Amino acid sequence: MSGIEDVATLAGVSKATVSRALSGRGYVSAETRTRVSAAAATLGYVVSSSASSLVTGRTNNVGVIIPEINQWFFGSIIEGVERALLDRGYDLMLYNTTKTVEERSRVFEYFLVRKRVDAVIAVTLEITAPEAERLLSLGKPIAGIGGPLVGIPTLSIDDIEAARLATEHLLLLGHRDIVHVGGDIDEQMDFHVHSKRLRGYREALEAAGIRYDSDSHVATPFDIPGGYRVGKQLLGDPRRRPTAVFAACDEVGIGVILAARELGLSVPEDLSVIGIDDHPLSEMFGLTSIGQRPDLQGEQAVDWVIRQLEEPGWTPPSKHTFVPARLVIRSSTAPPRR
Repeated sequence: MSGIEDVATLAGVSKATVSRALSGRGYVSAETRTRVSAAAATLGYVVSSSASSLVTGRTNNVGVIIPEINQWFFGSIIEGVERALLDRGYDLMLYNTTKTVEERSRVFEYFLVRKRVDAVIAVTLEITAPEAERLLSLGKPIAGIGGPLVGIPTLSIDDIEAARLATEHLLLLGHRDIVHVGGDIDEQMDFHVHSKRLRGYREALEAAGIRYDSDSHVATPFDIPGGYRVGKQLLGDPRRRPTAVFAACDEVGIGVILAARELGLSVPEDLSVIGIDDHPLSEMFGLTSIGQRPDLQGEQAVDWVIRQLEEPGWTPPSKHTFVPARLVIRSSTAPPRR
């Protein structure tokens, strides 16, 4: 079995340079890193994680706590996190937790007792004060995605502003009868995403002098079947059919478009639809959307925790950071039919 000495000899560098090149820690020129990687591949040399851990005191693992893994938004964050970690020479340890007290306690106690990670990233989890204390007591870098957490650097889009932007796009096209198909206010996601997007929608209506009433908001689960079911109910009655729908997420918007098509309505001639996310399916359906790139949010969180590990003295932002969201105009929105 080849060792680090063999790799150093073949690459024509020192053992210390091989260690830096393969671990991703410390400066090594791109040319040298490529040469060392090629030599290691030729010899079949793989860095021993256990040996490296004994020397550095690190595990080269970053723990990610996440409530869902089978939805696009969460999967996209994980994709970004994993991509960024692999580029830096770290592995991902995924902890899928639910909202039950027992499950959450087990995950947080696991971190405290085992200490098998170098850093922690919490994804869309509204951590309680005791849970935050437990994480901070680890003395490890921590970052959060989704909303503000006391004592922890966090980032997300501005849900109120994103909803306002989506609604304003419809208003500028000339729509005045706009329904918001969003989440159930009584069944909030963490960080009150449902009510924030409803608030942005209402603020845009009020600024345009349009009255908000009980028929302006229809609740549904955040998925395509939910949007489809609500779309059939909302659009099936010509007496209350709006000219436009602001869907709280793209999957709901796609469901509304499918319902409209089934009812013989044309999008956007009979109905304009806009969503939030810029989901991969949005382009296929021509859905106008507010793009938020969750994968890039995952990459940013990784950058924060790894820089804390590898750059002594560097500190992440102390306030919650809003990442940009942009309007992506496609064919699902147009001025209302006269």
